[in-house]
Amino acid sequence: MSYDYIFKLIVIGDQSVGKTCILLQFTEKQFRLDHAPTIGVEFAARNVEVDDKTIKLHIWDTAGLENFRALTRSYYRGATGAILVYDVTARHTFQHVASWLEQALQNANPGLVVMLVGNKQDLQQKRQVTFEEGAAFARARGIGFMETSACSGYNVEEAFARVVQQIHDNVKAGVYDLNSF
Repeated sequence: MSYDYIFKLIVIGDQSVGKTCILLQFTEKQFRLDHAPTIGVEFAARNVEVDDKTIKLHIWDTAGLENFRALTRSYYRGATGAILVYDVTARHTFQHVASWLEQALQNANPGLVVMLVGNKQDLQQKRQVTFEEGAAFARARGIGFMETSACSGYNVEEAFARVVQQIHDNVKAGVYDLNSF
């Protein structure tokens, strides 16, 4: 299948926030509890349509373990979009998003489009981070924000769609050097 652009996206955040589950929901429309923690990085691809253009997404699912952080820095290079995930049922994962965001902005392409995603929205009874806290963090930093459920698929497609639309808008506005894609 042909495509008009290739965009590299990264999925980042702490261990066990559901990065791989979000990726599987987006690329395969499935949810699995029986996968092992990501070691280093995993890769997936999917084509999407935006404004009559076919865009091939190369999506890199990075390990959230601290001892893999140095390894994953090289995977930021060339990324035009990031899905920054925390777990709404684990406050400590939200407390780490500022350092993940800083690392992404330091290592990825200028003009990186970031979507902060509060995952596990379906577990309301276990919630430790409010929607308002996530929205305020994102608003203060000028990034997008959504809550998702990788389990039910709630907002997963929409989170990726918003990032891809913004990247495409940036391409049309000349924000990126297309020769570097």
